[in-house]
Amino acid sequence: MASPRRTDTAARILEVAERLVQVQGFNAFSYAHIAAELHIRKASLHHHFPTKEALGQALITRYHQRFVEALAEIRRDSDDAPARLERYAQLYTQVLRKQRMCLCGVLAADFKTLPRPMRDRVVGFFKANEAWLSSVLEEGRRARQLHFKGPASSTAAFLVSSLEGAMLVARSYGRASRFEAVVKKVLGDLAPDS
Repeated sequence: MASPRRTDTAARILEVAERLVQVQGFNAFSYAHIAAELHIRKASLHHHFPTKEALGQALITRYHQRFVEALAEIRRDSDDAPARLERYAQLYTQVLRKQRMCLCGVLAADFKTLPRPMRDRVVGFFKANEAWLSSVLEEGRRARQLHFKGPASSTAAFLVSSLEGAMLVARSYGRASRFEAVVKKVLGDLAPDS
């Protein structure tokens, strides 16, 4: 019985920590914030995540895994490249509508202050996203569903950067509609010439 209970506590810790990072940033919260919100002792936090770095690594790993699962679902649901890109952008929109930021986008802002293993995981998240987008873009170009110049990897990097940046600016204004306007423009520019 003890193992499921520990897992439940660890999952609750990760939920609270993820929200705190997405809203405030990694350097702006402490174990005391999580302990107070969950009504547990800091010692319980240290039992599950001995250091803040260990917690950060677990957060990125979990977030990355959920993103990978969402991307696999998008790929399974449609072979239409524009529809896949739209669904990809919706992943960001859903986060923004909760008044949050992409976890790895927030961590990228704190990048220089993060321990090396966390930095490596953040970069891994972005690389995985760019690789997925590159394959969707290339498939879409071959099927004449998308039009862009240059390598798909460059356009994929541009898309990730555009969405992450658009989230930051939209958050500043407090309006997801600003983000959605950028998505419409960026994805619209990939439409084949009529």
